[in-house]
Parts: sequence; C-alpha cells; structure tokens
Amino acid sequence: MSNVGGDGRYLSEKREKYATPGVKSRRNIIILAVIGGLIVIIVAVVVPLYFTVIKSHTNSQDNVVSPSKGASASASASSSSAPAARAVITGGDGSKVTTEDGTTFTYQNNFGGYWYYDSEDPFNNGARAQSWSPALNQTFKWGVDRIRGVNLGGWLNTEPVCFISPALYQKYLNSSPQAIDEWTLSVNMAADTASGGLNQLEEHYKTFITEQDFAQIAGAGLNFVRIPLPFWAIETRDGEPFLANTAWKYFLKAIEWARKYGIRINLDLHAMPGSQNGWNHSGRLGTINVLNGTMGYANAQRSLDYIRILAEFISQPQYRDVVVMFGIMNEPSGTTMGQDNLSRFYFQAYNSVRQAGGIGAGNGPFISYHDGFLGLDKWSGFLDGADRISLDYHPYLCFADQSTLPMAQQTTRPCDAWGATMNTSMAAFGLTAAGEFSNAVTDCGLYVNGVNLGTRYEGTYPGNPSRVGSCDPWIDWQTWDQSMKDSIKAFAMSSMDALQNWFFWTWKIGNSTRGVVEAPAWSYQLGLENGWMPTDPREADGVCGNSNPWTGSLTAAQTGGASSSIPAAQSSQYAWPPTTVKNADGAASLLPTYTPTGVIPTLPAPTFTASGTSTISAGNGWANPTDTAGLMVPVSGCTYLSPWVESAVAAPPVCTPGSKRSLQDVSEPLITRAP
Repeated sequence: MSNVGGDGRYLSEKREKYATPGVKSRRNIIILAVIGGLIVIIVAVVVPLYFTVIKSHTNSQDNVVSPSKGASASASASSSSAPAARAVITGGDGSKVTTEDGTTFTYQNNFGGYWYYDSEDPFNNGARAQSWSPALNQTFKWGVDRIRGVNLGGWLNTEPVCFISPALYQKYLNSSPQAIDEWTLSVNMAADTASGGLNQLEEHYKTFITEQDFAQIAGAGLNFVRIPLPFWAIETRDGEPFLANTAWKYFLKAIEWARKYGIRINLDLHAMPGSQNGWNHSGRLGTINVLNGTMGYANAQRSLDYIRILAEFISQPQYRDVVVMFGIMNEPSGTTMGQDNLSRFYFQAYNSVRQAGGIGAGNGPFISYHDGFLGLDKWSGFLDGADRISLDYHPYLCFADQSTLPMAQQTTRPCDAWGATMNTSMAAFGLTAAGEFSNAVTDCGLYVNGVNLGTRYEGTYPGNPSRVGSCDPWIDWQTWDQSMKDSIKAFAMSSMDALQNWFFWTWKIGNSTRGVVEAPAWSYQLGLENGWMPTDPREADGVCGNSNPWTGSLTAAQTGGASSSIPAAQSSQYAWPPTTVKNADGAASLLPTYTPTGVIPTLPAPTFTASGTSTISAGNGWANPTDTAGLMVPVSGCTYLSPWVESAVAAPPVCTPGSKRSLQDVSEPLITRAP
C-alpha cells in the first residue's frame, strides 16, 4: 500500500473552498487563538503531504494520488465572496459517484481501491483498482504483478452471443441476408429505418457497457480490461456496411472510465479488412483475406495502417499509462496464412508501434501477439531481444470433443491442460497471457458457435457429431444447485491459477428473447451475482498445487528496461513484403498492391472544458510527428478486387497507368466453420 493510505487517500475528496467567516467583536482573542492553532495543524499536515504525495513524480512507486494541478487547486475566481464549491474528486468503498449524465451510484470496493476524477485535471492517473494493484501513476511490474482481467466482448465489436441482446440478432434471422455477423447485421439495420437504422448500433454502444461496469470490475478485484475494437472504428471503404468512426467515441469513454477506476486497458484490434480468420467476430463470416488469397497482401497493408494509427494515438502521454497493452490482431489463422508470413506481419507491426511510441518502458504499449492457434511453443525465440512483446493464448476446452463428465469431475482440467504450457512459454518466450478463456466445458449456449449452427454437445453442429446429451442443464442456470455452482467456481479458479495472467471472456452476456442469459458459462458478471465466480480472484492463487511454477523473471528488454536488440538475422528473416501469399493467383509481386499516397486519418481526442482560463491538452492523435508516411490506398487507374473477395478469384491484370480503376463484383463468400 502506498503512503497515501487509510483516511489520507481521501485528502482531496471534497475540495471545497470556503469563505473565511468574519470575526465577531467579542471573544476575539480566543477565536484568533483557535484559528492560529488550526493553521499550525494544517501546515503540519498539508505541507509534508504535498511534498511527499502531490509533488512526487507521477511514476514513483511510492506515489498514489498525484494530481498535476495539486489537490488544493481552487476554482476560477468569483466576483462575489461566496465559496466556489468543487466537486468530489475521489472516494473509496461506500462513496457516491456522479456520472457524466448526472446519475449517481454507490462505489463498492472491499479491496482498498479508490476512484479519482478531477474535471480540472482529467488526465490525472491517481486512481487505484485494488490495494494489491499498482495505481495508474505507479509502475506495473510485468511478470510480477498479475493481470486479472475481463474482456468487454460484444461491445464495440459485436458478436451474436455477446451482443447487448441476442434478440437483436434474432430480429433479423428471417431477413435476407440473415444476420449472422456484424456485416449482415449492419445491412439489415441500415434497411430498417423504422427502428433507427444503423443508429441502433450506437444505442448499443451507449447502453451495453457504462461507467458503472468499470466501477464493478474494479470492485470485483480485477485490474485489466481487454477491449475488442474493429477496424471500422477508424474508417470503412468500398461499400463496407459497418457503422464507421463511431465505436472510437466510445473507446475514448472507456479510457476515461478506466482511468477513473484505476483499470489498465489491453486494446485488441479484433477485426481486420477482409477478415483474418473467417469467423463472425472478424466482421464477416466467410473466407480469410489477410495474408491469404488474391487480396491478401493489400489487406495486410491496410491492416498495418490501422495498427499504426491506433499506436500513434495510444502512445501519446495522455493515454499511454492507461492503454498499456495492444493486441495487434485477434486470432489470425496461422495455418492459413503460414507462420512465416504471419511472423513477417508481426515484425512489421512491431516496427510501426515502436516508431509511434519509441523504445523502453513508458514509450507506447506492450505489444501482444496471438499465437495464431499454432501453439505457444512455436514462438519460442521469436524476435528475441525485442522491446516489450507478449504472447496471447486463447485456451478453450468447449470447442473440442465434448466431455461426458459432470462439472464436478472437470474442475482440475485447466490445471492439467494449461499450467505447464504457460510456465514453459514464460521461460521460453517471455510474458504470456490468456487473452480469452471461459467457464464453458461444453459448446452449449445460444449462438456460442454462431447463429443457428447448433452444438456439438447435442449433435446438431455441422458435420453431424455424435450427440452427448441435452444442453438444458448447462444453460438453465436458474436451476443450478450449490454443488453445481461450487464446481463451476472451482473450475474458474483452476483456470485463473493455471493461466496466471488472464482475461476472462467476457464481462457480460445480454438477454435473449426469453429475457434471460442463455450462455451463462461466458458471463463473469452473472457468475458474481449468482455465486459461481470468486468474489476475490486472489482466492485462485495456488489452487492447482503447481509443483513446478515459473519462478524466473523477465529480461530487461522484455519489460522495457533496455534498448531493443533484435538480431540482424531475424530482422532479415522477417523482411517485408512477403515473397509469396498462400492461395493467391501468382507471386506476391503480381498481386494487387496499395500505395502510400492517401491522407492518413488521425483519430480524434476527447474534449474537456476547464474552468477559467486554464487549457487542457488532449493530444493531437499522433505521438510521433516524424511519422509522415501516407495511407495505403489504391493506385489511381488500377483495377482491384473487393477486399472480401473469394481467395480463389483470379487477380486482375498487373496495373498499368492505362488500366481502368474499378471494384469488381464477386460472389458471396463461403462460410468458414467456427472453431
């Protein structure tokens, strides 16, 4: 616990300025003596506190609340003698929180955490999620401090199972096209003007996750959130039907709320143009068109631009201590792309992120690479000596062969399956975290596999697997007895201990048309409310009884304590662009290619209004002013296929100045099976 503990951390809680009352004509001496005594006490308390807390460096390990304007900053001058009251700016368990729209709620945090928000100093990082988690203005010790997080799945990058209400997907099940992913959902919503058109999605952004969710997450003992964000938060092209530029506004709110409650963010770029895996959460269910097929290289160029644009924003001083991790591509299909080309893409993304923020701790985010479902061991030694890179692992038991065992006999499966794997990767690669996992041991649950794809457990999934049983006992959580809840809780804690650094998928699941959650194994919030998730995630520590835990330490380069020193052999091995692209019509040099002549879109910053004449700089969206390369765009006069084309479609003729530039129509993509 920092030196601002107990009552001390609420020093700035009220920050009200009172007018000094006039001294009455009688008892002047006594009153003056009392005032003098109070002044002595105030000086004795406030001055040391100012120099040890407020004025200390914002990255000091001993510092918790360090407002850049000072806790005693006053409001703008008033022409009257009446006091200028300041809003409450911090509080712990039991304090009242007033949100942006004026609503209030009581903050509940039994772990010594406290919120902090000052409208005069909105970039202050004084909040702390729990006593055991460093405040945002403290150093998070990677590999020592544990990541205990949740995903905010289905918020800014929708999925049928995680949408604010699966009922909104169900609304368009009989439409043409049927709503099975955000592409088809967007097409249907845009046509449904009577219901608000695409604005239905913004209403979802406004209501599915709110400030109170962040407060509850901190109160649940969690210190990180992983936020999936799609590329269309930046822009759309070529008739892509997604709601463009809007999700970003709500990601900015997420940063503000995370800052207020001391929560760190792992930003995950969840959907790439053309799709990196062909699954519904990539935007469009169908073929894979990043580093695969005719448009595979062009889509990779475009994707790298989006990584760069996001990295430039989050590497700014105002945001880099909140958005501390950047997952540059969610669940790429490594077997489809090939590990060599995926490695080349990862190295190119590394260079873009580090160009934006620089090398070393505090200069931009930790870079998170998904293992591409190739296995953690396949990445041992990758980019050895690189600055702050980590592996992202998504271990799910529910998408394989379905077990016939009851829940009570599955509680130790995570320990057996994942503990040694994570220990080995921490030693062989460096920081390794589970970006997703859940309590699911079957694939039961509404739309868990996709819209109307059925389940393996009931034998209704494509491919006609053998039926194991009915999903009803796994879905009807209202009927679960204490034994079932205890078994799920034990499974959850086994997962947490085995994975060590983790993000549960997901914080909440919306109701179906039945008015209930029909995928209960995937909702952390529902489990907390009903007794099958631990109220303190530290309860999980040691439950696996690991006889050989990872006890090493990350190297200086792995934590930002040394300059990057990637061997020259690896730099040349992962040169860009790739020479070939799988399933493409011809060599990479003959494939459609973009050129960096477009105007780069800079992501807008939030706006804040300060009192008086003070100004608040929210940054200009671009951390490195020397990064001046243009946006990758089509070459004028050249012919391009759709970014979402079938990979087998032949490439257009090699571009020449006389070629006609157009977007060729292609057939509807084929469906790629969910995992």
